[in-house]
Amino acid sequence: MNKIGFIGLGIMGSRMASNLQKAGHSLIVYNRTKEKANHLLDNGATWAENPKEVAQNVDVLITMLSTPEIVKEVALGSKGFLSSLKDNSIWINCSTVNPSFTKEMDIIAKKHRIRYLDAPVAGTKAPAESGELLFLLGGDSASVTETKFLLDIMGKKTLHLGKVGMGAAMKMLINQLLGQSMVAFSEALVMGEAMGLEKETLFNVLLSTPVVPPVMSAIRSKLENSNYETNFPLKWIQKDLHLSTICAYEQNVAVPNLTITKEIYAQAKQHGYGNLDFTAVYEFLNLKK
Repeated sequence: MNKIGFIGLGIMGSRMASNLQKAGHSLIVYNRTKEKANHLLDNGATWAENPKEVAQNVDVLITMLSTPEIVKEVALGSKGFLSSLKDNSIWINCSTVNPSFTKEMDIIAKKHRIRYLDAPVAGTKAPAESGELLFLLGGDSASVTETKFLLDIMGKKTLHLGKVGMGAAMKMLINQLLGQSMVAFSEALVMGEAMGLEKETLFNVLLSTPVVPPVMSAIRSKLENSNYETNFPLKWIQKDLHLSTICAYEQNVAVPNLTITKEIYAQAKQHGYGNLDFTAVYEFLNLKK
């Protein structure tokens, strides 16, 4: 196999690409901000001036981008990669996008004689760095089998959920629950403190009950220490919740709780919390501070 293309070197993508490089794979990389690629370039990766240039010399291209709009521009824009990939190449899209969008990209990829894998991940900065992400795959079995050795470097497990769109669908649900759980737990903390309970007591008791999801234990120290160093930016979980509401509309499903939660994150973003970790929604809700 020739070099692997990697486009999108943010919090997640840079660490995923680094793990591929550490495993001995040669990379051709592109990112809108070149500085984010410096550590990869220092270790032998090749820089491409645009997405089209990445595509010209690879059989597998991985994207890890923030929004559907950016994915579309990188794939189909004036310097997009789809028109330059070799026939039968594989595009692995790890970006969090909605199912209808990922199905649209699959149709367009097929017109370019490219195989498309819907491959969003569950996990944040630490699992990305340690190669312990969970890949949620949608696509044909042959392409999954052919690329699994790469996914196994970046993740601890791959779940092939069916046709293209199923990976994105599952990712929507995971982030929907994460966002809602974070707001619900934050509201409970704020209310408990307002009633005079110590924050440490609230953590000790609430986290020991079955009604609080395990992920809240993992973010305890962030809330206790007001440390909102970004693992998962608040603006991106708000984006993901918005995409989930699009899914709900398309499926004619009522999601009142999801819609309210999305707007809480939107308000937090408007108040300057967008680039902090999503757990900073607690600070936004704790208005008495």
